[in-house]
This record gives sequence, structure tokens and C-alpha cells, in this order.
Amino acid sequence: MPDDRTPDERAHDGDGEANLARPDDHVDSQAPASVDDSVTSPKLGFVGWLRWFWRQLTSMRTALFLLLLLAIAAVPGSLVPQRSSDPNGVTQYFRDNPHLAPFLDKLQAFDVYSSAWFSAIYLLLFISLIGCVIPRTKHHLEALRAKPPRTPARLSRLDVHTERTANADADAAIEAARAQLKSAGYRVALFESRGEKSVSAERGYLRETGNLIFHSALVGMLITVGFGSGWGFTGQRVLVEGQTFVNTLSAYDSFNPGRFFSPDALDPYSLTLDDMSVTYEQKNAKAFGQPIDYLASVSVSHQGQKPTKQRIKVNEPLRTGGTDIYLLGNGYAPTITVKDPSGKVVFTDSIPFLPQDPQLTSIGIVKVPDGLAKQIGMIGLFYPTQGAKQPPFFSSYPDLEYPVLTMQVFEGDLGIDKGTPTSVYTLNTDTMTEIAGGKAASKALELMPGQTQQLPNGLGSVTFENASPTASTDDYSQSVPRFASLDFHHDPTQGWVALFAALILGGLIVSLFIPRRRIWVKVRADEGRDGGLIIEYAGLARGEDPGLMAAVTAVADRHAAGLGASAPPAAEKPAPEKNSEA
Repeated sequence: MPDDRTPDERAHDGDGEANLARPDDHVDSQAPASVDDSVTSPKLGFVGWLRWFWRQLTSMRTALFLLLLLAIAAVPGSLVPQRSSDPNGVTQYFRDNPHLAPFLDKLQAFDVYSSAWFSAIYLLLFISLIGCVIPRTKHHLEALRAKPPRTPARLSRLDVHTERTANADADAAIEAARAQLKSAGYRVALFESRGEKSVSAERGYLRETGNLIFHSALVGMLITVGFGSGWGFTGQRVLVEGQTFVNTLSAYDSFNPGRFFSPDALDPYSLTLDDMSVTYEQKNAKAFGQPIDYLASVSVSHQGQKPTKQRIKVNEPLRTGGTDIYLLGNGYAPTITVKDPSGKVVFTDSIPFLPQDPQLTSIGIVKVPDGLAKQIGMIGLFYPTQGAKQPPFFSSYPDLEYPVLTMQVFEGDLGIDKGTPTSVYTLNTDTMTEIAGGKAASKALELMPGQTQQLPNGLGSVTFENASPTASTDDYSQSVPRFASLDFHHDPTQGWVALFAALILGGLIVSLFIPRRRIWVKVRADEGRDGGLIIEYAGLARGEDPGLMAAVTAVADRHAAGLGASAPPAAEKPAPEKNSEA
């Protein structure tokens, strides 16, 4: 029965809503109402869903998304301190943020790079890249063995096309084109169709090779970093001038091993800090006192070998015993001696004081748990060059010109008798009484190198030792030893990381700058001239290739010149401009 409805009426279903899926000019718009044209998709099933998930995971779009997600997931690692690199910073963060820190710890924010969520993204990216690379590699190898594609029937339809005319033999023209393209690095194949002979040539497969090398090296980098973090370790140690470090597990101040680390992997050697020197700017008034250079002179001794003199500078680590040793920081370590009332030494040590400003005003903690009537703790401030005669003191220059040490003294329980570990850089004074400095009746102790002062309440005495007692009374340049903060890093995969990094860079450069091109040369008889030939040249690129037109023209000019050919007027056709609305 014919449909007498208007087109607008036919565009609506029975419920009055527009049937946008089937306009009135659709080929099935006149279908009987009784026909059920709905499409029923087959059920995927368990295997089907697995196949669908695998295809989604191994798509390049997913790999790029996971790579971006991995970069975003690494951001928290730079916002909060990490246990693997800054355990003291984590402790300080918990102290400064007692409510926020436990919540972040549950989210593994202090162990970002070993957290479950970061590892999940890492593994998914790893699987996705492998799933992308293997099929593409197989397809690429097949393409390398395959012949270039047949010559299109109508070369004039290609974006880049030009023609020449010549009086020459068709076989000779084709052979000349084949030899020319092959010498230019193209893979060539000869074809003949409908009496027309042609050469099909292509090159640029190195572009895809570079792309595959880039992605394969990226997978290798992921594997290498995973192994390196598992078998490597990092450790820190503060050494005062004259002290020796022995590469054993107990000798590190802090140590962060990989998951598969074994103490037997430590290469036995010893390192002595002979001298820690700093050069300061003294000629430029605007930068006076700014550090110019840091140099740690050390002696390294391996089993059965004589010590060798080495040096460590900023950005110039020392490699020895399978470890890279970096210079992280430095400062002063005043030598302090505490004696009881009878003159017996109960404590003596060079204490690293932590710098607080560019002029190296430094703070340090001294704890004396035994030997005196009561436990005492002292908070010291060291000024390399005291810039004021009366409090508040400050340092006006970072080198040792007029060193002064002031100390607040507390007596009471240090909180270490129960075996609870405490930081050597902090002193809990909640259960202690201040007996010198601050609001105490006695002033803070004020010492220069070589001077001694008595502790309040007859507890004993404190001496600020002079490291060079034989120097003149006005020369303090060597009176206080320095310390160096060293970072020991062992990564058994450094060479592999460098190799894969070079492959990633090389593969990326190749894939970006080598064009993928196909060029065809076809000869056919010129019906307007007896014995004449019309030679067509055309090119096609995979992706953007601004040099394609020039490449085809150069091939045509060289080939035509060898045949004595000429170009007909307006024969060349440049690539059309892209339609912005497409």
C-alpha cells in the first residue's frame, strides 16, 4: 500500500517523536511497518570480553594515556618527602603535620614509587607497550619482505603528479627509472598492465623501524628501572674531616635497600675524608661570601690495595666499589668536650651543626647521657664569623674569621634510657629544666675555639676544642673541622639505562625526520606522436611530507634529462591545500 504521508510525517514514528535514525530519503524509508529491522548484537561471552579488553589495553591511545597517567602519578613524589630518599624529611613531616601525615601515609604518599597504585600503572603501561610493539614488529617485518605495491591505474589522481614527453624506447625508459630509484635507496618493482610499463618504488621503512626501536627501548627502560630499583640501594653518611667510612651496612647513617638487596653485595672498601674545602667569592662586592666551589678530598682503600687520593665535587661524583658517591652538603662540626667536676672527660666528639642560612649560622645538639650527676642536653648555635658583640648574634661571613659558639644547657631526662630511638639533631626539652640561657638564671655559654666554661650547678665544664692549637691566636681558619654529607648510590643497571636512553632518543629522531614515500614512474605511448612516450611521475607520502613535491620533481628532472624528455605546459600538480572544514 503506498504511503501518502508527507516527508515530514514519514520522518516521525507512531509515538510522535522524530525518527532521526531514518530520514525520509533513506533507502529503507518505505519499508513496511511489519518488518523488524532492529539489529541484535551477538553476546561477547567471557572470551570475547577478554579479547575486547586486550585490544583496548594494547592500543596506542591507551599506552599514551597510561604514560600521561604515570607522569601525573609521580607528582606527589616531588610534593612530599619520600622514605626511600629522605627518611628524616618524612619524620619531620609527621612532626609538622600530625593530622595530615597519617592520612597521606595510608595513601602511600611517602612511598609513591613503590606504592600499589603507582606499580599498577607501571605494569599496565609495560603490558600495553609490549602488546603494541609485538604485532607492529610482525607487520613491519612482513612489509619489509613484501614487494612495493602495484602502480595505481590513474597516477593523475594523486596529489603529487607530473609528466614528461620523450622519444625513447619504453623498456629503456623504465630500466633507467628503475636504476635511478634503486641508486637513491628505493625498493623497486616492475609492473606491466594494459600495455603500460611502470616502476613502483618506496622507501622510508626506517621511519617505522625507528618508531619500533623507540617503543621497544621504552619497554627495556621500564624493565631496567624495575630491576635497578630491586637490586640497588642508596645510603647516606655524614663524615667529619679525619673520619673514615667502611662500606658495611652498620656504617651508614641511613640506608634504603632495594627489594632484592643482599648485604653480601656490598663491595668492601674504606673512605677517609681528608679535607673539605670551600672557596668563597671575595672580589665581587655584590656576591661577596657566595660559595664558588666545593671540594671533598678523600682517600679510598680497597682490600689488599694501597689508599688512593680521590676527590668529590658537586655534579662530579666518585665511583668506587660499585657505588657512585655524591657530595650533597657540608658544614661545620665543632669539637666539644665535657668533663665532670673532677676533670674526667665524659664526652668528646665533633658534632655536625646544620647550616641555617647562607652565612652558615648553624645549629647542633649535644647529648651527655652518662658521667655527670644528671643527664644534660645542649642546643648550640655556631657563628663562623660573629657579626655582633651583643645578642642577638649573627654570622656575617661563612668562613672562619671570628668563630663563636653559644649553648643553651638543659638538665633532666633525655628520653633515651628506655631504648627509644631519637634523632641526633633534635632535643626534647619537655621533661628537662633549662639551667643556662633563655629564661634561666645563668647566661648561655659563649665560647671561642680553645675556651672552656663551667656548667651551672657544679655539673662540670664544657670546652670548645681548637682543631689547630698551634696556629696563631688570630688565625681561626683551621680551628673548626668541616663535615661532608655524602650520598652512596648503587645501581647495577646504569649502563643499560644509558643504552636504552640512547636508543629512545635515536629511534625518536629517526621516526620524526625520515619520510615514508612511494614514487611511481609509468610510460605509455603518446598517441599524438609516432614513437613518442608520455612519462608520468607521481608520489604519495604516509603522513605529512612537505618535501614530497620536490622529491618527485627531482626524480622526474633527472630521469627526463637522461632521455632528452621535455615537460608539457602545466604538467606538474602540487599537493592541494588541506580543507579546514574536513
